Amino acid sequence: MVALCYPFRHRLLAVAGRPPYPVTQTTEPVRVGYRPTLDPFAAPVLALTGSGAAPTARILAVAALDEHGENSLVVIPRPDATALFGLEEDELLDEDPAALFIPGNLDAALAYLETELAIRENTGVQQARRLLLVANPEGESDRIKALLDRHPGSVTVILLGAWTGDQVTVDDEGMVDAPSALHLPPRLPALSRTEARDRLLSILAHQKSLQKPPPKRRPSRRPQNKPSNPLKD
Repeated sequence: MVALCYPFRHRLLAVAGRPPYPVTQTTEPVRVGYRPTLDPFAAPVLALTGSGAAPTARILAVAALDEHGENSLVVIPRPDATALFGLEEDELLDEDPAALFIPGNLDAALAYLETELAIRENTGVQQARRLLLVANPEGESDRIKALLDRHPGSVTVILLGAWTGDQVTVDDEGMVDAPSALHLPPRLPALSRTEARDRLLSILAHQKSLQKPPPKRRPSRRPQNKPSNPLKD
């Protein structure tokens, strides 16, 4: 159960501090206009390369948040969130969206996933949020592969950068060159960084508006002892 590991996630967030960041975007439901023909969770690994890799990764991440936000958690290290969505270094630090986690770096992201999946394995959890990592491997290909091998079907990764396994090349027009085993469409949709940032903030604001506030404590209704009347004693 993801909730079991949220305190660990909160400790990771606390390391960098939490400057206030007000979200003022609309809270109307947001849907991706150009829906991807590929489910972000369809393949265990989608290693993207080429000039269209980043735009494709953006729309898959946005689709995961928008279409699957109620039952999934998207993990994007801060450097990748900056590169893909143009987020500032401290942006969203004061927020704690249920469907998105932005740790400080890839090491922290992998540490969270390793801990969360170990907890699920040790406690026998069968139903929990699906996990999606969107990141540049940054030389951690072996660690990512070990995570996938140990927990098959429990985590999905979308990678931008050098990867030891099969890669998907996407050009400026979204045309795809990929191994046939991945069953990808000939063209993938794209999303610019500016539009992706607007959609991301709108989706998070909408999801926040749907969260139920914590129940208020009801005042005690215990009868109070009336002070004795000394004149009647």
